[in-house]
Amino acid sequence: MLQTQSHRFSVAPMMDWTDRHCRAFHRVLSRRARLYTEMVTANAVIFGDRERLLGFSAQEHPVTVQLGGSDPEALAKAAVICAAWGYDEINLNVGCPSDRVQGGNFGACLMRDPALVAACIAAMKAAVAIPVTVKCRIGVDEQDPEPALDALADAVLAAGADSLIVHARKAWLQGLSPKENRDIPPLDYDRVYRLKQRLPHVPVSINGGIVTIDQVLGHIAHVDGVMLGRAAYQNPDLLLEVDPALFGEAAPHADGFAAVEAFEPYVAAHIEAGGRLHDVTRHMLGLFTGRPGARAYRRHLATEGVKPEAGLPVLRAALDEVRRAEARRDARTALVA
Repeated sequence: MLQTQSHRFSVAPMMDWTDRHCRAFHRVLSRRARLYTEMVTANAVIFGDRERLLGFSAQEHPVTVQLGGSDPEALAKAAVICAAWGYDEINLNVGCPSDRVQGGNFGACLMRDPALVAACIAAMKAAVAIPVTVKCRIGVDEQDPEPALDALADAVLAAGADSLIVHARKAWLQGLSPKENRDIPPLDYDRVYRLKQRLPHVPVSINGGIVTIDQVLGHIAHVDGVMLGRAAYQNPDLLLEVDPALFGEAAPHADGFAAVEAFEPYVAAHIEAGGRLHDVTRHMLGLFTGRPGARAYRRHLATEGVKPEAGLPVLRAALDEVRRAEARRDARTALVA
């Protein structure tokens, strides 16, 4: 089993969001958070452009690749490839409710077939030496989450799974869109707590609807780890709180300005290699959320950062929007005082 500290805090795999540039940015904000790739299917890994799908920078560690699929043989082949690329862990997606994954018989629909999921885990465990984990829901559609989650957990643990990450909602495969499945099914944190109580020696992490570090700390009293998704992406400033609050270590940087300054060499290298500024800064739009100048910061990056010639001066000018707005606020405060 994994050490529980290794999953104490993580940023969820999110399609179209947690690409290599997003992860590199998040790593600047937290040294300790575990980062996840977007889900990539086993066949894409086997037959596709591996540099595009799997490439990452050494600074991202610890980083987990999330695989989608339901063919044990294909998943084992993909796991071998991912391990060779240097990933720290393989995670199997048993929670995505999209039409695409249902059509391919993977994701959340696998909640109905614990034996197949167990076969997939066993095949991957036999193929690689790195940990293999599972991210799932508490159930799907008409399932009773009490026996459904236990059945899946017991099957995959018997097959060798190293830890479980549970999104504390059902997935409704009929009648709700993937977006609605992230919000409408009610959260049942207690169900995940009961799973942890039943499996005291198994690392169990919780996911779903968690938006603040205070909430993270509340959950840590009941489970081993907490995974944040949209909150971490849309308000990345909160990642600066992770290392002090959860690991007792200083934040990597004093604030968002210092973090961006430290991130500049990565951005410059990407542009030098032929990439575009927007490839990276689209993941930085949530920085400074709620602070003076945040809207002007986002607007500048959204309008100027997409231009082919955009470079670091555009990013620095966006930061200046926040600095000027905060200076104006401070000046008004001084006058009132």
